[in-house]
Amino acid sequence: NNKGGASASRVQCLKGSLSCSSFNLQTMDASEFCFPEAFNSSCKKKVSLHSVNTLIYFGLSFMSLVTTALNLLVIISISHFRKLHTPTNFLLLSLAVSDFLVGLFMFFQIMVINGCWVLGDVLCVLYYVFSGVLTSASVGTMVLISLDRYLAICDPLRYSTKVTTKRVQICVSLCWICSVVYILVLLRDNFQQPGKFNSCSGECVVEIGFVENVADLILTFIISITVLVVLYVRVFVVALSQVQAMRSHIVAVKQKHPSKTNVKKSELKAAGILGVVVVAFVFCICPYYCVTLIGKSSLLNTSTMTFLLCLFYFNSCLNPLIYAFFYPWFRKAMRIIFTLEVLRSGSSGANIL
Repeated sequence: NNKGGASASRVQCLKGSLSCSSFNLQTMDASEFCFPEAFNSSCKKKVSLHSVNTLIYFGLSFMSLVTTALNLLVIISISHFRKLHTPTNFLLLSLAVSDFLVGLFMFFQIMVINGCWVLGDVLCVLYYVFSGVLTSASVGTMVLISLDRYLAICDPLRYSTKVTTKRVQICVSLCWICSVVYILVLLRDNFQQPGKFNSCSGECVVEIGFVENVADLILTFIISITVLVVLYVRVFVVALSQVQAMRSHIVAVKQKHPSKTNVKKSELKAAGILGVVVVAFVFCICPYYCVTLIGKSSLLNTSTMTFLLCLFYFNSCLNPLIYAFFYPWFRKAMRIIFTLEVLRSGSSGANIL
């Protein structure tokens, strides 16, 4: 019956007027538009295989869940246990907050995987503001982590007096405040009339001036990555020389200054672990930044851009995995949290180091 009805409809349309044909054409094409009721001004959806969309949906959803869960564990661990209230760990806390918000931010990316933005022009601008703030805060925190390790390894005698918990908290707060102000200035033209750069309904586009784009490229990418690389090259050069000195004089150092030897080893280990974090960050962020900031994204297909974006997001999921693999205190903290021992009175004073 359905087949017969469809055939009759087609025959009727062929025999009928032009408006009948136009109506059926609009009905057939309605599913291709973001807003079928206003298809004349609506953007078209991205055309891709259903299996590809399903894989992307599943991958981003799983990555979002893992990223938020693991980084939430890092936030709870460092915030709850007093033994972890060190300057270096407060920097890791700032990075975990940024990565946790990136995990939540992935849900917005899942919503626009078909190329349609349905949340309105104001939220579109806020989407870019939120994304920019998280990126800038992550880059700034990475620079602070590198500077922290540089001072710990290259100037260990004055490290404890230079790098205090209060100073680190001030630096982290300034990092986030500056990130917000920086992005608001960068996108200031888009707040006057949100959506004015959209070519069709369902598009989410912001425009940044040439000068601002060049400044963002230099400040957020070139200078930051250069500082990260230079500081950590210096850190590992000094660390290698210290390791060689410790190996050649290990007996004498242990007899005269056993506690100092332990501190040296712990600082070197921390530098190595955070070096892995920095290298992973550079590896994940560089491909995406090189494509988007240079302005060559139009030369790549959707699948490649999706991969670069997923690689960019994967870094936020990777950081807590690095902590779990290298930091015994993180594994112990997770055990205490999962067994609900964290709810007991006095658990914040537990020695998990």
